[in-house]
Amino acid sequence: MNYQDRITIEPGKRGGKPCIRGLRITVYDVLEMLAGGMSQTEIIDDFPELESDDILACLSFAANREHSLHSLANA
Repeated sequence: MNYQDRITIEPGKRGGKPCIRGLRITVYDVLEMLAGGMSQTEIIDDFPELESDDILACLSFAANREHSLHSLANA
């Protein structure tokens, strides 16, 4: 999954937090819903502007960020 096609960062939107396709839904919002036990279907039902690939992009973004942090710590 190439999250860069779906995750955008705009300084004036949501305080510059990573958002999904320019929407006002942040990666953190989606990750928090998943961590809270919501399924992809439930999230999309609540936010019909989202697509399944958007949720996968959030997971890919988070995994890449975690990997980057781990790499920095071991440098």
